[in-house]
Amino acid sequence: MAEPLRKLPETVDNDALRGHVALKGFFNICREWGCTQEEMMQMLGGISRSTLSKYQKLPYVRLSRDTLERISYILGIYKSLRVMYPTAERANRRIRLATTEVPFSGASALEFMTRGSMKHLMLARRYFDAKRGWA
Repeated sequence: MAEPLRKLPETVDNDALRGHVALKGFFNICREWGCTQEEMMQMLGGISRSTLSKYQKLPYVRLSRDTLERISYILGIYKSLRVMYPTAERANRRIRLATTEVPFSGASALEFMTRGSMKHLMLARRYFDAKRGWA
């Protein structure tokens, strides 16, 4: 069943709406991937547990450029996986499979992505974009 539409607060600006939509997408992906709180905190740049808790309430909030960029990489990785694999179950399982391919070197993509650096997200995105044939 679809989530009911929520009425926008009257004072919401475009940046706050963008933040809300980005967080909603991020948490939906994390739910599919079965991410822990620690994994989510690291993918968002090492944020605190209290900030993660605030974000999980899906506020209309202006996110930093860094946070928006991190979420953008994650959305792109998710999209590439969904294009590459015929089912959501296989795509979601792939993110946790260890691989010896560069740049992961024996780690799973998710383990690699949760090392906290923006560079790790960027390299994972490049890897999956190249794998699906779109560089």
